[in-house]
Amino acid sequence: MQANHQNTPQISDGPSAPAQKSISKEKLLPCKYRTGRVLGGGSYSVVKEAVHVETKELYAAKIINKKLVEKKPEFVKNEITILKRISCGHPNILRLVDYFETVNNLYLITELATGGELFDRICAQGSFYEADAARLIRTTASAVNYLHENGIVHRDLKPENLLYRSKDPESELLIADFGLSQFYDDSQYYMLMTACGTPEYMAPEIFRRVGYGKSVDIWSIGVITYFLLCGYSPFVRSSQVEVIEAVLANQYEFHEAYWSGVSSTAKDFIRKCLEDDPAKRLTAIEAIQHPFLSTKIPATANLLPKVRENFNARKKFRKAFNAVRAFNTLKKDIEPKSR
Repeated sequence: MQANHQNTPQISDGPSAPAQKSISKEKLLPCKYRTGRVLGGGSYSVVKEAVHVETKELYAAKIINKKLVEKKPEFVKNEITILKRISCGHPNILRLVDYFETVNNLYLITELATGGELFDRICAQGSFYEADAARLIRTTASAVNYLHENGIVHRDLKPENLLYRSKDPESELLIADFGLSQFYDDSQYYMLMTACGTPEYMAPEIFRRVGYGKSVDIWSIGVITYFLLCGYSPFVRSSQVEVIEAVLANQYEFHEAYWSGVSSTAKDFIRKCLEDDPAKRLTAIEAIQHPFLSTKIPATANLLPKVRENFNARKKFRKAFNAVRAFNTLKKDIEPKSR
């Protein structure tokens, strides 16, 4: 991979214009990073492990295909600008290390979180109590409050985007993936209109297309809290249409079989995060001050057996659902077209 000399591998004020179709060889320099195994990906990017050629330090490289984003360059610009603003400002936010572009791709180099996803880590433990969930949510709410104070809405908070910095038992939890994040000015109340995110974690006002603001992140925190305490989403359904219908109807419940060992304080916190009216929903600072996050929670029942059972069942369902969807797509592709 070769870096464009016009954009040296440093954090800049934002992505420059897409490279011209032909760039003279004199303007190209060897890239400072060598990419390796794939860590994840999305519709227009792939995330790979990257090693700095000189220091041998490991990082994560988000590689964005220029062709796929040429009609929506604002997404990339926002992500770069947002990461620049918040990097190093809060211990629980993934840090941007570098940014540059090549002829075909844009590269975002961030610290490499090696500790795994939140729920995988929880399920690998020997126990998990309500107090543990409160501690994790307090950390997340603190980072979200920092984002909101900086005029940023994350818009894609979910367990998969909560990563541990390292495998150390005391490792910090990090909010990652700011690809859908957006700047937001409180004076332009409810100016965001784009429907984006993961349906199970999206607030009702996003589906209603009436405009939304920072409170959508608090809704997501409510869903994550629910998920942490029982192992399944409050709006889990058999199809996305049913998920959206349940969100719009604010239709969820605390099933006795899985919630009997959870405090009324935790349930109250969830209800106030999942308030249908965004104006009545907790703010980030109010969430931090809620008794569930601000007071010491006594040791109660070990929630892990039921959480793990439900989480593993969810993974199996998702795997089976994706397999059926892939089969149906393949079947559709190979079936002869009717004339």
